[in-house]
Amino acid sequence: MTVQRNIWMHIGAGSFHRAHQAWYLHRLLKQGEGDWTIALGNIRDDANALLTALDAQHGEYVLETVTPSGERNYEKITSIQTIIPWDAELNALVKQGVKPETKVIAFTVTEGGYYLDTHFNLDVSNADIQADLKGAAKTIYGTLARVLHQRFHENAQPVTLLNCDNLRHNGERFRNGMIEFLTLRGETELLTWMKANTTSPNTMVDRITPRPAADIAGRVKQQLNFNDSVPVMGEAFIQWVIEDDFIAGRPALEKVGVEMVESVLPYEEAKIRILNASHSCIAWAGTLIGQSFIHESTDTADICKMAYDYVTQDVIPSLTPSPLDLADYRDVVLDRFSNPYICDTNQRVAADGFSKIPGFITPTLMECYARNQPPEATAVLPALFFVFMQRWHEGELPYTYQDGILDEAAVHAMFASADPIAVYAQDSKLFGPLAEKADFEQLLRKTINRIDTWAKAHQLQAAAV
Repeated sequence: MTVQRNIWMHIGAGSFHRAHQAWYLHRLLKQGEGDWTIALGNIRDDANALLTALDAQHGEYVLETVTPSGERNYEKITSIQTIIPWDAELNALVKQGVKPETKVIAFTVTEGGYYLDTHFNLDVSNADIQADLKGAAKTIYGTLARVLHQRFHENAQPVTLLNCDNLRHNGERFRNGMIEFLTLRGETELLTWMKANTTSPNTMVDRITPRPAADIAGRVKQQLNFNDSVPVMGEAFIQWVIEDDFIAGRPALEKVGVEMVESVLPYEEAKIRILNASHSCIAWAGTLIGQSFIHESTDTADICKMAYDYVTQDVIPSLTPSPLDLADYRDVVLDRFSNPYICDTNQRVAADGFSKIPGFITPTLMECYARNQPPEATAVLPALFFVFMQRWHEGELPYTYQDGILDEAAVHAMFASADPIAVYAQDSKLFGPLAEKADFEQLLRKTINRIDTWAKAHQLQAAAV
């Protein structure tokens, strides 16, 4: 009997997908659940070398995982069985997305890839969004508009649109952005069909996945005798929580440890505020004192205390009550960050700060003020980012800062102004209604000055040594 293959199409050919979602579907295949495989593609041309290499290996590659104690495990991943070649018009991606056997279209495009403002509406001033509104496919919205348009006209089969990024209420906010996008384009008929024939479950994803180190391939060859040109690595910890709202069927993900739930809210709030925000805190702080890796920055007492105090003093009171043991979650997260075998870089984690401030950090600032509690511990995070970007402005960062929504001219203009801190504190895109609060600006000013003094003292101490 021939097994009916259902396709899980994934947009975003980065390491995280290959260490996370692809691993879960691989485990299902290993259990004999062979009716779902992955078709992998990308919106931009920056993954062409990876896709070509994967295609040459028939989609197979090795995942190396490592525990904080240094125990390594190797597994050949076999769930990616279709490689979608990139082309400028994304014709191959659209063709795959239109096929009726494609029943889930998932995507990992980073937080900045949703182009949302502080009110979670589309940032229609963005050049990429402007281009897509005119028919291009530079963003997830323009890309999916092409897929859904063709699907609607060719087979009209329902499909689940699954967000796999660290965005609060990610399914809802992507969906609202997609609706707004199609509305602005005047795609009334397609919008009506989309609302009735797609779902967008909220999800929470978690596995620290650094950029693959140069020595992984050698270890893979030694362990599995497999010449892998595109291995990937990750920490041993993994988690995936999904709102169970698939309109066209789904893999039996619960059989391999995925938590299928009615609401992901408490899980995503804990993940975003405790793990993601602390991760950024550590990366920005570590960079300021000349460190390269997350584990060495986590093991620096001053920096670890910043993250610990932020969670303990401000986040836990904001998220209580919770079905999670938040203090235990905090401790597990910091232990994961201290894993020296992952060698995750501050550069990778420091990226996309202009999306992370409003998405990960501002909600806690606002909730502290709502409790009449000055958010002194949380203010450290935007203060670190300000000093970090000041170093970027001055050309003093030790690496290239990457940010999908960075407006370089505006940031340089801010630091060239008479009062850069005032401009920063009054930026409603970053801080929402707090941008109008004089006491918030005062707190941020005091905290920025303290962080700047701290960073310069460390630099002088390092220079003396």
